[in-house]
Amino acid sequence: MSRRVARRLIQTALCGSAAWIALVLAALGWPALAGAQSPPQLEVSAAALYAPQTGQMLFGLEDQRELAIASTTKLMTALITLQHVHHLGTVFTQNDWYPAAEDSQLGLDPGDRMSVHDLLLAMMLPSADDAAEDLADNVGRGSVARFVAMMNAEAALLGLRHTHYSTPIGLDTPGNYSTASDLVRLAAYDLSHSAYFARIVALPGAVLHTGPVGYVANRNDLVGRVPWIDGVKTGHTGDAGYVLVASGERNGMKLISAVLGTSSEQARDANTLALLGYGFEDFSLRTVVRAGEVLARPRVNERPGARAQLVAASTYARVLPRDAPVRVEVRAARHVTGPLPARAVLGTATVIDGTRTIAQLPLVLARALPKVSGLTIAARFITRPLALACIGVLVALGVGARSVRVRSGRRRSSRISNAELDAT
Repeated sequence: MSRRVARRLIQTALCGSAAWIALVLAALGWPALAGAQSPPQLEVSAAALYAPQTGQMLFGLEDQRELAIASTTKLMTALITLQHVHHLGTVFTQNDWYPAAEDSQLGLDPGDRMSVHDLLLAMMLPSADDAAEDLADNVGRGSVARFVAMMNAEAALLGLRHTHYSTPIGLDTPGNYSTASDLVRLAAYDLSHSAYFARIVALPGAVLHTGPVGYVANRNDLVGRVPWIDGVKTGHTGDAGYVLVASGERNGMKLISAVLGTSSEQARDANTLALLGYGFEDFSLRTVVRAGEVLARPRVNERPGARAQLVAASTYARVLPRDAPVRVEVRAARHVTGPLPARAVLGTATVIDGTRTIAQLPLVLARALPKVSGLTIAARFITRPLALACIGVLVALGVGARSVRVRSGRRRSSRISNAELDAT
């Protein structure tokens, strides 16, 4: 197959469905999108697939291996900038820095002025090193070393234990490394904590209103060509190879992938599509239990016909294989007696995948259950048909006895009077 035909097929595939992508990649001998149960075979140094909505790592290949990460370093550069610059219209002045000839650059000269808004676009889309240097120098108050220290402090706070920075750019310098696992978690944090960041990395290109260039294109060529891909960052150096941290969303499920050490831009894209395709085809986001969902209705003692409502205390959502046999088993009291406060724990909901328990959620009382007063119990007893019949009989017997005694007393009283009369 000629390169021209291959390129055209790739372009058609990237603009089309997952099935087209799978067919074309298979024709080219590249990893295919997985629709089966097994993960794809990737030609990478390391890779990871992450579900940020639930915090699950769905796939890892050498994902804890510390490697050079090239310009995906700028994921942290952007985060530190957004944490410390509160107005994107703030204008920064380029420091006295000259990039190497092989660096990706916007063409800033010392003294050039650009807004933070435009600098971030230039750094994240075409991966401009001079824009990253400009941001680091200004946010670091004239010290790039101070900015790098801020990057490492933030990595520690985020629990990125296998990440260390020695540059805000991502050049091959000692001490600048991360892992596939740390990269997807950092990207997830960036996307969820800055709407601006999430918006710009999803752009195929952008107009700049400051600086020497009027328009920049995104080096992540999957953005804008594959409809469900919406980020995040490319990278390439001699040590790192071709790197891509990518994000996508389909059917309400968000996934973030990282591939490190691929051999070319085409291989970078193909491995990314294979990995994300595997995630979207074989997994789904399931909300198994929702907070507030009524899962049991026990009877309330001393309140005929009344039932309490036991609800799930929290939502349980999980990314699971599409064919996972998930069920929920409920164990709860059959009868309850007040007084009980709202949110009292009266049962559990157990989420089971096949034979494996994957979660247990407390069931709580939806509303407070007051104590039934003695007067209410007595009144209810009196109003019962059988109780009324019994009371009627007793009342009748009681009244009859009193009547007999009265009449007997009157007769006895009369006889005494006659005797007394006879005696006289």
